[in-house]
Amino acid sequence: MDFGIRAENRKLLDRVITMINDEIAPLQDEYDAEITKGDRWQYTDRQAEILEGLKAKAKAAGLWNFWLTDGNGGLGLSTVEYAYFAEEMGRVGLAAEVFNCSAPDTGNMEVFHKYGTDAMKTQWLEPLLAGDIRSAYLMTEPDVASSDATNISMSCVRDGDDYVLNGEKWWASGAGDPRCKVYIVMVNTGTDETPKHQRHSMIVVDAASEGIEVLRPMSVYGHDDAPHGHMHIRFTNVRVPAENLLLGEGRGFEISQGRLGPGRIHHCMRAIGAGEAALELMCTRSLEREAFGKKLAALGANHDIIAEARMEIEQARLLCLKAAWYMDQGDARAAAPWISMIKTVAPRMALKVIDEAVQMFGAMGVSQDTPLAIKWTHVRTLRLADGPDAVHRRQIARAELRKHTQEKV
Repeated sequence: MDFGIRAENRKLLDRVITMINDEIAPLQDEYDAEITKGDRWQYTDRQAEILEGLKAKAKAAGLWNFWLTDGNGGLGLSTVEYAYFAEEMGRVGLAAEVFNCSAPDTGNMEVFHKYGTDAMKTQWLEPLLAGDIRSAYLMTEPDVASSDATNISMSCVRDGDDYVLNGEKWWASGAGDPRCKVYIVMVNTGTDETPKHQRHSMIVVDAASEGIEVLRPMSVYGHDDAPHGHMHIRFTNVRVPAENLLLGEGRGFEISQGRLGPGRIHHCMRAIGAGEAALELMCTRSLEREAFGKKLAALGANHDIIAEARMEIEQARLLCLKAAWYMDQGDARAAAPWISMIKTVAPRMALKVIDEAVQMFGAMGVSQDTPLAIKWTHVRTLRLADGPDAVHRRQIARAELRKHTQEKV
């Protein structure tokens, strides 16, 4: 197994790190401060200036669309190599979007790239690749346990040349963004007689379609994540052209696995980056702050805490790289248990490291004066996004038990 990075891509990564450190990170606080000015769901002139200015610089420098790991329109990184880029982007909130590598757009672009028609690619993929619009992925529903995706119930009924959608979705990440122009929606097109993994489909919906009502932003520990947002949306007799159905009826699970596998690795590597950023803050604070006549680093178990954080970050990174390596081999079934492992391990590790950093900062750590509180809320949410820990542990255990029995577990 090769977890390395080719020399030319190492140079590319160094350029990304330099831009993050020198240009993106210094503007993060100013960008965040703009959210409280005026309408939280619209970008202020200064926010737009910061974000679009950085994106223009990245695009002009060729630091763009790294997630396209097969080289088709991107820079040809392997999944293993992209993992290093995603980790660096996870250190600073704005970084992923600056390089057009942010969720949920990367996953949606992957869907359009793999499964979309030529018309979809022209209308939606091209502006997404250019960073001109944003998108949302709608799967989770308020009235069913969506961790078992066979429960997804949004009605999608064929009526002539259209499908008609009725139902509600929530936690539609990115749907609050005024630049969000398109949704990819998991719907139910089957009946009770249809095999349960063939009942669902995915359909592309123009966000401006008649009958779509954004009910509210969902808050995460009291934060609405404006202007990105995680929205609760109602569909009432929303008519969508039949040609917007991806691949055909009953193929929703096939598409979702093509979308979620790479996305989970991207999330996990960004979580590792968040853990690294937290450890850096923890170390800096421990060497600068004094209490009881000593530097914090010399008090209590702080040496042990710092050491444990470093070891756990390194362990999680290696596991993530192994999952990425399996993805690069092209066997999604073989990669699946490894993706579930890292999806459980990485957010849990990052949460622990961030929490220890909060402890080192004391009350300041839970305030707006450090990025730790917002990092913690984002990573805590990640333990639910793309499947909660319990579901992934179940998948890991079933794969392990299959080694010891021929029976279905």
